[in-house]
Amino acid sequence: MLRSMATDIGDLVLVYVNNSPAFFARIEGIEPDVKPEWWQVRLLILQTPLKTVSWIIREPYIQGEVFTMGGTPIRLEKVIAPVENEPGQEDLLDRELPPASREEQAEADKGRARVISLTDRLKKQPPDQP
Repeated sequence: MLRSMATDIGDLVLVYVNNSPAFFARIEGIEPDVKPEWWQVRLLILQTPLKTVSWIIREPYIQGEVFTMGGTPIRLEKVIAPVENEPGQEDLLDRELPPASREEQAEADKGRARVISLTDRLKKQPPDQP
């Protein structure tokens, strides 16, 4: 059944328990319950070990409204991944700093750890030989 919702199957949510972030979960399924306007929501809890739970909740709760379980306030918050720059795009910081400031920043960064792209490293490795 297709439903119009902001949070849907496959989305990552942060689950708040007692108004504090408790764990991340992926919504695996949303099926209508026998009770009208209620939904069986299957969540894959992203912790070790992985665990799947099913909650019977209403659509406003799926969309982030607070509800209670055994008197404990619970809230689901959809997680939106940050947008990463495509390869070849300049960083926002590079666009805002004039060239002299970039050189000063590079000098200041010399003693700090470097970020190494694993994607770039994988591209440079030779293919496995049989």
